[in-house]
Amino acid sequence: MWWWTVDRWMLGVTALLIAIGVALSFASSPAAAMRMNIGDPFHFAVRQCVFGAGAAVILLSVSMLDVRNVRRAAFFIWLAAIAVMIALPLFGHNAKGATRWLEIGGFTLQPSEFMKPALVILVAWMFAEGQKGEGVPGVSIAFGLYGISIALLLIQPDVGQSVLITVAFGAAFWMAGVPISWVMLLGGVAVAGLSSTYFLFPHVAARVHKFVSPDSADTHQVDRAAEAIRAGGLLGRGPGEGVMKRHVPDLHTDFIYSVGAEEYGLVFSLLLISLFALLVARGLYRAMKLSDPFEQVAAAGLFVLVGQQAFINVAVNLNLIPTKGMTLPFISYGGSSMLAMGLTLGMALALTRRRPGAYTPGEGLSNSAPFA
Repeated sequence: MWWWTVDRWMLGVTALLIAIGVALSFASSPAAAMRMNIGDPFHFAVRQCVFGAGAAVILLSVSMLDVRNVRRAAFFIWLAAIAVMIALPLFGHNAKGATRWLEIGGFTLQPSEFMKPALVILVAWMFAEGQKGEGVPGVSIAFGLYGISIALLLIQPDVGQSVLITVAFGAAFWMAGVPISWVMLLGGVAVAGLSSTYFLFPHVAARVHKFVSPDSADTHQVDRAAEAIRAGGLLGRGPGEGVMKRHVPDLHTDFIYSVGAEEYGLVFSLLLISLFALLVARGLYRAMKLSDPFEQVAAAGLFVLVGQQAFINVAVNLNLIPTKGMTLPFISYGGSSMLAMGLTLGMALALTRRRPGAYTPGEGLSNSAPFA
């Protein structure tokens, strides 16, 4: 029975994160609706409730799949997402200088959000097939899938998602047991590629300039977010009592962390970070205990994806890194982000479910070098 095989700790933490996201959407929705001249003050909160329910349904449904069907689902999701991303330059919705969304009725779909977990599953699958030594060019196929995904992301352009996927891909590459020299080579290429975006994309250079020289650039977003976080103090102003949040751009999406910090304080902020840390640490621990190479790498890669995205969002809110439009998983407003996170955790829970022979006590990820 599914209930006795799924990790209930991770399921509970995820449910709590979704609930926190809905609660914070009620705190941020009135101010966001006012800034955007939307008559209904709870427009975003109501939609977030719908997205949260949808994410829960996806998460529970996908977590019931067996390993073979997780791979199949990832393959078709990746193909569909790539097809939509190819069509974006022609039919996509442009916002803030980027074409990342497909508008369907009143809903804007961001296909790259769904492509991320599917890509992690597929590259883990290819690495595992390459380990078997049966003539399948798994590594070459994995790099091909990664290259196609990154190329389409940079066309949009979406450098942040490219960095996110590159780190997750590198983590899967390392966890698959490849020689350290290959990992270092990939790291060098990734650093060179990231550095080149500074010269290729003006918005990247502008954000770096703002971060490095805040006195000579417009830092309105991060300044208002910092004021909101400071205003919260230790225990916060109280539910719905935030004042500084009204001046924070994108307070319901990229800067939702500052809203929570102002209304519930430092204690809540640390609790929220601890929930993400617990989810990722527990997930990586379960992944390390898996006996199948594919399941190990795929599950670990998915948890790295979630943890890294949460880290980037919080770091931006705290002005530790340059600004990037990255949502806080399950917390920020956004249908694509919420539903895709439900898919990501659903796949991770499916891979880490207890099955006969799935776990090998005392063994972690493979440290061999099967591709040498």
